[in-house]
Amino acid sequence: MTVDLAAQCLGEGPPLVVLHGLFGSARNWAGIARRLGDRYRVHALDLRNHGESPWTEALDYPLMAGDVAAYIEREIGDGPAPVVVGHSMGGKVAMTLALLHPGRVGALVVADIAPVAYRPGLDAFAEAMLAVPLAGLARRSQVEALLADSIPSPGIRRFLAQNIVEDPAGGLRWRLNLEGLRREMATLAGFPAFPADRTFSGRTLVVRGALSDYVGEAERPAFERLFPGYRLATLKGAGHWLHSEKPEAFVDILRGFLGAPAAP
Repeated sequence: MTVDLAAQCLGEGPPLVVLHGLFGSARNWAGIARRLGDRYRVHALDLRNHGESPWTEALDYPLMAGDVAAYIEREIGDGPAPVVVGHSMGGKVAMTLALLHPGRVGALVVADIAPVAYRPGLDAFAEAMLAVPLAGLARRSQVEALLADSIPSPGIRRFLAQNIVEDPAGGLRWRLNLEGLRREMATLAGFPAFPADRTFSGRTLVVRGALSDYVGEAERPAFERLFPGYRLATLKGAGHWLHSEKPEAFVDILRGFLGAPAAP
């Protein structure tokens, strides 16, 4: 069953849908959305169990792709299908959407993830966040400080702590369904199995970070099978969070791939 996804929308022009990664939200893409908003109507979505979207017990890629397909049908309609951009977990949602609902994807951009199973490795982040005693805390900086023993990287702590919001009942709360995400971490690290004849023939760009190991030569056959004709671009000096590390260069690559959009 689909859920109604929360979204942040801006700009004018043909539709472009953005899907964030694990522990992320639409607000993480605000800078990219502003850069693209001069040519596109950008729909940055909160996927289920993230941001302002509903929490559910059920969580897998076909379900999340169904949520996005329902959003496109409801909010964008039957005009030109949108460009769909997804990073990491959101990239897997975008690829699943293209394979299950190809009519809802005009062009596909996948940022630093492949349609393969990875070894689960982010359980520790969920556990560290769940271990923070939010009762009595008043500021996000306090949460970041308490995460320091478990998560050495200041940048990752800052990224995770963006999910802290004030609870209407008082104090702080997480905007993430951390228990549900932790429970389905193996599912999120994987990718659905598709029959041999299931492919997406639409325009597809894969952007990888030069300093990331998520998309290497070992992952290319999976792209070749499911997304024939895909193009691969490498963003120099960027790791896995390439859109936040090199936002201007990332947008330049997108613009070069998409070209000037048609008039709305």
